[in-house]
Parts: sequence; C-alpha cells; structure tokens
Amino acid sequence: MTYKEARAFIDDTSKYGYILGLDTVTELLSRLGNPQDALKFVHIAGTNGKGSILAYVSTILKEAGYRVGRYISPTIFEYRERIQVNEAYIPEEAVARLAEQIAKAGQDMLSEGLAHPTAFEVETALAFLYFKEMNCDIVVLETGMGGLTDATNVVKTTLVSAFASISMDHMGFLGDTLEEIAKMKAGIIKPDTVVVSTIQKPQARRVLQETCREKGASYREVQAAEIRDKKISFADQSFTYKDRANLRPGILGSCQLENVATAVEVIEALGELGYPVSEEALRKGLKETRWIGRFTVVDEKPLFMVDGAHNRDAADRLLETLNLYVPEKRKIFIIGVLGDKEYDYMMSRLAPEAERIVTVMTPDNQRALPAEALAETVRRYNPHVEAAQSIPEAVEKARSYAGEDGMVLAFGSLSYLGDLIRAVKKDAG
Repeated sequence: MTYKEARAFIDDTSKYGYILGLDTVTELLSRLGNPQDALKFVHIAGTNGKGSILAYVSTILKEAGYRVGRYISPTIFEYRERIQVNEAYIPEEAVARLAEQIAKAGQDMLSEGLAHPTAFEVETALAFLYFKEMNCDIVVLETGMGGLTDATNVVKTTLVSAFASISMDHMGFLGDTLEEIAKMKAGIIKPDTVVVSTIQKPQARRVLQETCREKGASYREVQAAEIRDKKISFADQSFTYKDRANLRPGILGSCQLENVATAVEVIEALGELGYPVSEEALRKGLKETRWIGRFTVVDEKPLFMVDGAHNRDAADRLLETLNLYVPEKRKIFIIGVLGDKEYDYMMSRLAPEAERIVTVMTPDNQRALPAEALAETVRRYNPHVEAAQSIPEAVEKARSYAGEDGMVLAFGSLSYLGDLIRAVKKDAG
C-alpha cells in the first residue's frame, strides 16, 4: 500500500460515520496486538484548551529528554500532523505500512459480520502502532469527542488524566447539560490515577470530584488565586503560578495562563510518578511551545491573526483576549463556521467588535455553513458584512479593508485555517 492508497482507505472509512463506543476499536486493537498496552499516557479531555495543554506538556517533556508521542485532532495543515513523535510528523512510509495492517484487520472483521472500524478508530489504532514502534516514553493523547465512549478511551495505562475547560459543545452527542457533558468527559478517569484540572465551573467540578471519589483517583485543580503578577501583551506575556515567578507561555491568549498552570500541574504529577523534569526544561518548554490556531499571528502588515474559536466558551474567551491585546485596533473579521455549532451566540458576542466582516464557507466539510447563511446571521449584529466566494477572496478583501493601521482576525472552525494561512502567505509573497 502506498501513502496515497492509505489515505484513500482511511478516507473511505468515513462512510462508517462517527460511532461512540469502544467495542469496535477494542476488537481492532486486539487483532493488532494491543499496542496501546505497551505505552504510558497523559490523557486530555475537555471542551476548549485541550490542544494547548497537550502542546505545553509534550514540549516540556521533549525538552526534558523524553520521547513523546502526540495524538491530536483536528489538524491545521496536513493529515500527518495528527500523529507526531517529538513534534516530527509520522512519515508517509509509516502511514502506508501500518494502514495496510489495519485495512486487513478491518476487512477480516467485516467478513466475520462485525462492524468495520470508523475513520477515527483507524487513525487511533495507527497512532498506537506508530508510538509503540517508536518506543515512546509517554504519549500525550487528546480525546476526539467526549471521553467515556471516545475511541481513545480504550487505553488502560494512563498516568495522568487532565481536563481542559468543560463547557457546552457537541450537545447532540454528549448531553444537554453541563453535568451530562462533564460526565462523558470524566469517563477517561482511571482507578488509582492522578487527575489534574484547569479551573472549572461548579457543575463540572462536582462531576470530576465525584468520579475521582468513585475511582479512588486523586484530584487537583488549578486555583485562580494562585495565578498572579499577570503581564499580558504582545511584547511581554508572563505570570507567576504558585511559587514559580516569571513563567512565559509561548502561545498568546488570556486563557493560556490557566492552560499553562494546568500543564505545570501535569508535569509535577508526572515527576511524582517517576518522570522527573528539571526547572530549566519546564521553563524552556513553556516558552518554546507553539500551537497554530490559538490567537496566532500569521502576518504583520497588516496584523493578521487566526483563532479556532468555534463555541460559546471560546467566543467569550476570544472577546476577552481581543480586549486585552488589541483594544484600540480597527478590526476586520473573516469568519467560517460549521452549521452544527452555536454560531448565533458567537456572532452576538463578537460581530459588534468588527468594523467589517467577511464570511466564508469552510471547504471540503459536509457540516460547513454556507457563507451567505452565516452573513445573514452576522447581519443581525453588524450590518457591515459580505460573503466571499473563496478563502483567497476573503483574505484579499479583509487586507484591503484593514489597510496598514487595522488588523484582520480570522476565526471559527479550525478546519479552514490551514487553507487560510496558506492564502495569507501566498498573498504576502
């Protein structure tokens, strides 16, 4: 099987949908020798901030000399980005070779009357096979959706379960209340393990604490009062957490202080479990962490930023971040969203902040909301909106409206940001 054939096989498995549950992935991995059982995991769930916490933890561990696997979704630039070892993408050769093994196992399951693995289950198995092959010391594993019935939850050798902020998202799959969603996410907690959480809303906190009591797991949560001495600007972003002064995150955004504090707690927990990290490696790792799509500067003339805010909580955080970092700038927005997100709420919060708005339809996604339909929603909160026919057209229009003294912010679904960044770079020449 070539890389192209492997990608075609994985793309074809998307016809099996996204099925929550562990039966099929458990069967698949059993046929592949259960590679996940040879690995140790930091397993991360939550609604907003999972990727940032993963980036901090994995970069710090890499700086400390560990061989670290990363499994993430969705990706920004290319398919192989979702499976990395020490920040290097899985090679095409490995994707082809391992996908061939998985394809055979999947075909055998189908011929025996069993369900065929979904695309996410195939990718999860591919990641575990590769991480085992690469002898990873630790794998930092991001859940796809939820936790309890997410394919990643097949793992049994978790060292630390970590929780980013839990808020309302994927209600059709996970539940209609914050408690129901938190229960699904708390499903990754394993007996007698360490659980680390960012600052949570009371309803989510109660669920996490209750689950820890049931499982005999220890619980520690970042305390807002222990985040002090905040300096937040493009020029100088630093803060103190507990007794660590002058921590400098590599990612911009108001929420990053909490994400860093959570990552520090994860690193401390790993140290207690026999994975020590020096203070130098921790500080260097934080500073060196990069995570495209989280209030990221992609060009400077005019200032052009991208952010993957795509739900209620993320919209509120993005508004807070704009007011902290660029309160005086004239703002031009490019927005593209998926139709199953709470985009009306997002527009009610963010659209009034912009001088002009250009909407786009995210490409190659069945869930994408058409640009015209999004523009209609935006119009309720800001009349200065137009729909673009393509991402390059949106970039060109936004740049011209921003001029030299304004800024452009593209936000919404992560699924279009890679194409948009490429268009920005090409336009900048």
